[in-house]
Amino acid sequence: MDSGRKNTHSLVAVALTAVLALVASSCGSSTTATSKPKLIVGGIHVGSIKDAGYNEAQHDGLMYLQSHVAGVKVIEAENVPEGPGVQPVMENMIGQGATLIFPQSFGYQDFALNVAQSHPTVTFEHPAGYKSAANFGTYWAASDQLNYALGAAAAKMSKSGKIGFVGSMPIPQVIASINAFHLGARSVNANITTTVIFNGTWLDPGKEAAATNTLADQGIDVVACLVDSPITVVQTAEQRHIYAIGYHSAAAATFAPNYWVSGVDFNWGPMFVQMATGVIDGTWKAENNIAPLTSDVARLAPFGKNVPPDVQNAVNKVVADFKSGTIKSPYTGPVYDQNGQLRIKPGEVPDYTFANNVDWFAQGIIGQPK
Repeated sequence: MDSGRKNTHSLVAVALTAVLALVASSCGSSTTATSKPKLIVGGIHVGSIKDAGYNEAQHDGLMYLQSHVAGVKVIEAENVPEGPGVQPVMENMIGQGATLIFPQSFGYQDFALNVAQSHPTVTFEHPAGYKSAANFGTYWAASDQLNYALGAAAAKMSKSGKIGFVGSMPIPQVIASINAFHLGARSVNANITTTVIFNGTWLDPGKEAAATNTLADQGIDVVACLVDSPITVVQTAEQRHIYAIGYHSAAAATFAPNYWVSGVDFNWGPMFVQMATGVIDGTWKAENNIAPLTSDVARLAPFGKNVPPDVQNAVNKVVADFKSGTIKSPYTGPVYDQNGQLRIKPGEVPDYTFANNVDWFAQGIIGQPK
């Protein structure tokens, strides 16, 4: 994606090709051919909507919205690189009547804000963003509680006491998720280590396979990931006979039939319905909407067939303890970084903005947050 930024003209061409190819056919609509949609919704994806991961989960949310709110029509574009070329894709959708736009990749944020400024009557909802405007909201779900629980699962499944994590971009939100995973593992085994490899991109199957193989070669027997499509990581883990933990969509489980543990499975549909309903009835307001764990927008993917019942029960209890408030936060202090510096004081419970600023790894993580 970084290389794509070097050539704005090629980005625009790729982006417009993507939007024209997909939007021309459009997705099935809940309106008839002759009726006028009550709301046209645009969704832009950085990758394939069949990636068993990030883009598929966001797409599934839009399809849920379309099927649960009468009069909604969804138009989508996939494989649109992060860069200025995404702006004409959004403009194209607005030209088709879209008044609610989901620019569904982290790197779309500034470009979507540009378009939002030019179209004050169009509403924008951006995932995991940290900027806002009167017509520009952001959203995510309480997934780090699940990352913590999955870290506990990894520690229970590991025989070596060494687990791994394949990361995409070293941005604060991803770093925070890795910390949550590791802290969950340390709640089970205080001496466990988590080795992290960043690929520097949201999707690169070659790098993801190499990273997973490198971790397996080091004796790591459970690998988690936060990349757009977990397919390569879980497939490679299956081939190396090490356990895999996914992220974004439960669909990844089919790619590791014997070594799948679980993962974070996003159910964006109900949240998208709430947003679209607000646009339709005029009650929508820009906010940073973080769905709580009790909403089940972020939920555990089903466990794999070789995960023992006692492990499943223990992990489910961690999730239940988060929902009940027995566990306040994945990051409840004291938390020390790799250098032994106290980062979160004893008893301190960071709020949701913690994930927007963290740039350090917790003690016991091997690798650098950069």
